[in-house]
Amino acid sequence: MLRIGQGLDVHAFTDGDFVTLGGIQIPHTHGIKAHSDGDVLLHALCDALLGALALGDIGMHFPDTDDAYKGADSKVLLAHVYDLVKSKGYELVNADMTVICEAPKLSPYNLAMRDCIASVLGIHLGCSSIKAKKKKKMGYLGRKEGIFASSVVLLQKAND
Repeated sequence: MLRIGQGLDVHAFTDGDFVTLGGIQIPHTHGIKAHSDGDVLLHALCDALLGALALGDIGMHFPDTDDAYKGADSKVLLAHVYDLVKSKGYELVNADMTVICEAPKLSPYNLAMRDCIASVLGIHLGCSSIKAKKKKKMGYLGRKEGIFASSVVLLQKAND
């Protein structure tokens, strides 16, 4: 049996000198305003995985009202979510992810982000794709006020 999930996340920029994206720190003129490390890419991936199996969303599992998740490493959250997926008898076939921001430039970090995700999930590098897009100066993303990510995943019943 196959299951498809979609996840989205967005965060505003704040003071700082890096963003955490795809599990790695990327130098930038701003940081991310968030309760956890603000990794929109991993958060969108978590929501896609959870959604595919009707397991709620990242906010339900790791609420921003719980101090236990203040400054949380999103790689740890992703590992927990994927453990839930595997406990339901499913495995990831592929994840297709998109990040929208004017800056920072993400192409130099694409492989490192994909490698980090593959390592956290224990999957082949070829099971994930990350694309970066710009808003061409339109809207809050185009004005460099924040960063947005989306993810679509395909899960299959293990041993199918």
